[in-house]
Amino acid sequence: MLWTAVSVVALGFLIALEIAARHYGLPGPITNQAKEVILPPKSGPLLYAGMALMMVVLTWRQRFIAVGAAIAIDVVFFLVRWALDAKMMFGNGALWVLLGAVVIAITRRTGRERVLLLKGVGLGLLLVAGRKTGDTWLLITSKTRPAVLDQYVATADHALGNPSWLAGRIVKATGPIGAHVLDYVYIQLAVAAVIVAVYQLRNVAAERRFPGHHLVRTFLVIGLLGPAIYMIFPVVGPIFAYGGDGGHWAVANLWPNTPPTISAPHHMPFDEFTPRNCMPSLHTAWATTIFIHSRKGPRALRVAGTFWLIATLGATLGFGYHYGTDIITGVIFAFTIEAALRSLDRGWDRQGIQLVAYGATVFAVLLLAYRYLPLEMANHPWVFGPLLILAMASVVHGYLRTTRMWEPETAPVAKPEPQPALA
Repeated sequence: MLWTAVSVVALGFLIALEIAARHYGLPGPITNQAKEVILPPKSGPLLYAGMALMMVVLTWRQRFIAVGAAIAIDVVFFLVRWALDAKMMFGNGALWVLLGAVVIAITRRTGRERVLLLKGVGLGLLLVAGRKTGDTWLLITSKTRPAVLDQYVATADHALGNPSWLAGRIVKATGPIGAHVLDYVYIQLAVAAVIVAVYQLRNVAAERRFPGHHLVRTFLVIGLLGPAIYMIFPVVGPIFAYGGDGGHWAVANLWPNTPPTISAPHHMPFDEFTPRNCMPSLHTAWATTIFIHSRKGPRALRVAGTFWLIATLGATLGFGYHYGTDIITGVIFAFTIEAALRSLDRGWDRQGIQLVAYGATVFAVLLLAYRYLPLEMANHPWVFGPLLILAMASVVHGYLRTTRMWEPETAPVAKPEPQPALA
């Protein structure tokens, strides 16, 4: 029943976004995904990541067949595109395998086997559809929010020492190598999430059931709820509002060399195609959840989760996509949603309700402070800077303390008493 309800809600949401996109004369998420059956995909690695999620329900033999079929189909598409001198991109094979698994589930499976395979396919397609949904959401923010609040956020960011300007100069100093590494980490965040999720779901094929909570759930909910905040608090980011990428819409070409001066902020008009996708930083939220869920993995996975979080923070700030205040709200957003989903899985109790309510309250208070107290924050950085860090740390501490209470206690192993020596 839960999976059916989720499927119905997801389908309805996709249809609504498709209609909204059509209203602005552009294809929506359903159309864009359908095109990738034949046309070059936007992200081949993402399609293969979705197929990897689906394969957690398969046996090893079935996995080898699925991977072989996907590669063979991609080779055919490659040869045809090469002959026609068309755009080259892989990933169609993975999408064909996902759709083929749906046909197999309906025609060749019955009972629990059919349900399990459909769950696996649904998980993979949800990850892929999430990317298309996000693209449409960003389009809607740019079309419906003509004015942005960057001046408010940039002013409040003085309390943190303008970290985006500092990180931008550091990335610039590292040259093309550092920029390419951070760019790859930033773009392939979903692939990193799938690596952690596949580890968490590694026993699904043997146990014939999914665990109650895993990374993909948090990842999808963050992507669903985050753009709604964009509609309330539209921000384009320093590289657009204060950099060369903003063109004549920018306040001035200041980023990353010259931090903006402290002055009374106001709404500023912006173009109709730049996404208002800064507050909160969803890349930070997603990287934070990857870090959280990698903590119970082997050492290599923990190191990878830590690296991806640090590199994502470096990219979001160093490329001028986000302000420091966005990062703080992104972390709080991630921990609050993770706490809510864990509480939903284990059953709501007083500690879970208090934790989620506290995280949501801190998040809302910070948004109000950025909007109505930016000058005070900028003029008193030694007061508000530590307060911002303390607010984020309090949510993280509350999450760690509460989740440790939820962990089952391990009973100590009783040592055998020494036996008396035989006479």
